[in-house]
Amino acid sequence: MKTLVICSGGLDSVTLAHKVAAEQSLTRLVSFDYGQRHRKELDSARACAVRLGVPHDIVDISPVGRLLTGSALTSGEAVPEGHYAEDTMRVTVVPNRNAIMLTIAFGVAAAGQAEAVAAAVHGGDHFIYPDCRPDFVNAFEAMQRHALEGLARIALYTPFVRQGKADIVGEGARLGVPFAETWSCYQGGERHCGRCGTCVERREAFHLAAVNDPTLYEDPDYWIGACREHQAKQPS
Repeated sequence: MKTLVICSGGLDSVTLAHKVAAEQSLTRLVSFDYGQRHRKELDSARACAVRLGVPHDIVDISPVGRLLTGSALTSGEAVPEGHYAEDTMRVTVVPNRNAIMLTIAFGVAAAGQAEAVAAAVHGGDHFIYPDCRPDFVNAFEAMQRHALEGLARIALYTPFVRQGKADIVGEGARLGVPFAETWSCYQGGERHCGRCGTCVERREAFHLAAVNDPTLYEDPDYWIGACREHQAKQPS
């Protein structure tokens, strides 16, 4: 199946790109500049495309991103620290981000005669991001059948939608993904900060998967206390 992958440059989407390249026919990577403070993730997406030998497009939707205010990723709000599943992480939601990106990607796929669009939404995102949940995935795919009726029939491929981050790390290890060449941190600094929700989630996932984490963190041990604190809040 000829498949286009939406690739941010993060661990999940780079692993997905490698999975598609190994199991299907990877046609291209599409990334989005929506004005995110961690725009350096796009460098990792570019490197992934070069490594896999496919075209790479960066779609500039930053004017749209400027209108999607209220998120710590696109506005001036501080990026919260702590466990990824805490309520405080809701400030990282960019309204309708995945729906906007997927709509563009489906158009690109139709124009390029691809048969599927792949997105790396995963089970760990369900709590925070409504446009990462199975109901959204199913509804969006149904909507696109109507939008492209008579023009193309394109599947939405989301193999991680019911899996956790540790499962993705395990899959990436199996596929030989160079994890050090992926970017997760929402701060977008010189190194992963180790304290924001995505850094804590990333570090915890490597631990749970029993896979060596090659990532350089400014605070490599913060995740331990953050995970312990989150666990203490869970009902017994």
